[in-house]
Amino acid sequence: MNKKAVIVFSGGQDSTTCLIQALDIYDEVHCITFDYRQRNIAEIEVAQNLTKQLGVTVHKIIDIFSLSELASSSLTCNCIPIPTTMYSSVASFPNTFVPGRNILFLTMASIYAYQVNIKTVITGVCETDFSGYPDCRAEFIKALNKALVLGMEYKLRLDTPLMWLTKAETWALADSYQQLDLVQYKTLTCYNGIIGSGCGNCNACNLRTRGLNDYLQNSIDVMHNLKQKLEMS
Repeated sequence: MNKKAVIVFSGGQDSTTCLIQALDIYDEVHCITFDYRQRNIAEIEVAQNLTKQLGVTVHKIIDIFSLSELASSSLTCNCIPIPTTMYSSVASFPNTFVPGRNILFLTMASIYAYQVNIKTVITGVCETDFSGYPDCRAEFIKALNKALVLGMEYKLRLDTPLMWLTKAETWALADSYQQLDLVQYKTLTCYNGIIGSGCGNCNACNLRTRGLNDYLQNSIDVMHNLKQKLEMS
């Protein structure tokens, strides 16, 4: 049986790690990248370069300009400054939060999956080491998954391979496929649009660098923890 999956692919650390894993698990992987007039439009080119390098044969760029018109965020509006401090408040969200983004992305990816008869949609969201976005939580994914199944009468699964992994364990996952260098130097996670190590100041860079340093300093323990989590999943 031909195993297929659709992956929401931004060209960042998390979605690229998910793609690397998916290419090993599935016979056919379709990538979808969304152009929502994001501040860092370079991520679309990065995503295209990565899918070519990894041998992905189906990569769709979906235009949803309306999201940037509706959702006010520092990731969609140049007039809002990117924060340079680690996010810690539980009372509000960082201004990098784009309201409704994952609702829209996962819904559109699921519609595409329905059309091409694919039952798995993969996303790299995580609530273990994250920026506090409500649409990255397991509770949200489960609720949306249920709504999509009911709304389309289609047995679709939203798969979140990184949901319970730390950033260090996500680095370890990439390394387990001998792709640490590709993820480290070729992906774009930085909110300021700098490929690889990024600007070093934004929250995305802080999370990424902290996780990488943790992995490099404690690689044996981190890899052991990763293997245990993968065995339980």
